[in-house]
Amino acid sequence: MGYVGLTLAAALAKRDFMVYGVDSSPTVLEALRKGRPHIFEPGVEDIFASRLGARIVIADRLPDEGVDAAILCVSTPVTGKDHEPYLENLRAGARHIAESCSPDTLVIVRSTVPVGASRNVVLPELLKLWDRAQLAMAPERTIQGRALEELESLPQVVGGLDTASETAACALLGRLAHSIVPVSSLEAAELVKLANNCHTDMIYAYGNEVALLAERWGLDPLEVIRATNVDYPRPDLAMPGYVGGGCLTKDPYILLSAARSSGYEPYLVPRARSLNEALSGHVATRLLELIRAERGDTAGAAVSVLGWAYKGWPPTDDMRGTPILDMLEQFRAANVRLRGHDALVPQATIRSLGAEPVDVAGAFEGADAVLVITNHPSYQDMVLKELLPRMNRPAVLFDSWRILDESAVHAAGVRYAGIGYA
Repeated sequence: MGYVGLTLAAALAKRDFMVYGVDSSPTVLEALRKGRPHIFEPGVEDIFASRLGARIVIADRLPDEGVDAAILCVSTPVTGKDHEPYLENLRAGARHIAESCSPDTLVIVRSTVPVGASRNVVLPELLKLWDRAQLAMAPERTIQGRALEELESLPQVVGGLDTASETAACALLGRLAHSIVPVSSLEAAELVKLANNCHTDMIYAYGNEVALLAERWGLDPLEVIRATNVDYPRPDLAMPGYVGGGCLTKDPYILLSAARSSGYEPYLVPRARSLNEALSGHVATRLLELIRAERGDTAGAAVSVLGWAYKGWPPTDDMRGTPILDMLEQFRAANVRLRGHDALVPQATIRSLGAEPVDVAGAFEGADAVLVITNHPSYQDMVLKELLPRMNRPAVLFDSWRILDESAVHAAGVRYAGIGYA
């Protein structure tokens, strides 16, 4: 019942399915049984409030009588220095389904997995106890902040072990989504998800590459990118920015692992991922350089970070792959006094990472630098003429997404900078 399972459970319950949400975490189970989703996603809490107990049952295992369809939404993280996919959650979930259900149960893999995992990890666990299996792969492809909407609006890609499995999975998901895209195999469906996310990672990486080039030549990357895109009939360049979250930070490694096991070494995917991973550290370095340039030293400087989740729009409280985690070591080594604000991330989380939680006004009060990491709407709406006078002089405002009025920052006597721009 993580991001994938929680939102899918809510969407299916909204369509009047009887949904059993199964999780092994006592904390998650306790929260959900009280109707308090442990993850922020617009619309989910309302659905739980109206359907918990009637259409949604939360438990640590499947019901004794089994279910018509079991959908595996378990986490598939990458671990260690080699970033190899950890598939024991997937294996355990398949084993639990086999023990609790029957060969008549349709099993759908929703988790992001290496190509071949549905057939080579899930299927063997089912066939240890069953003489046959209905198995399909239908990857989750929603964006956080719009998951309920996209579960209906996005085409659902479905690959089956056989024709019967594909037909059954298409029929089930066809009651949820407006469009179904059948593909020829489990493996084709697995590669669709990986291809989607790796492509996105590479698009963002190129925008970041342009920004780093512009920085070297003293150019404004947004000017270059906007001019590049105006009425040009080829794919647009992406704006520079951080690339985090639970998917884009791990799915390239899942694809790499699968590709290497087949004897192929990808060229573009690892380079794009490396560039995007390096960006947070680069920004931390640049910010500290600017602080030194303005006040001579970083020791004791008050640095406020606005935006601790991995993204601001659509809003989320997800800390997976958040840029701040890659910046903390540099900030600690520079002996800055770190303060933090986020519209959704709990203050306890910010405090646990070594920062003093503050409100927006408190972030500017006596600050030597303010780093805006996310483009959360509340930051776009900040009244700079009231906030900037609260900062020390000299001071730096690093606007990662260039969402603030640069001229207002300069007029207040504060140095303005952004990714690839200073």
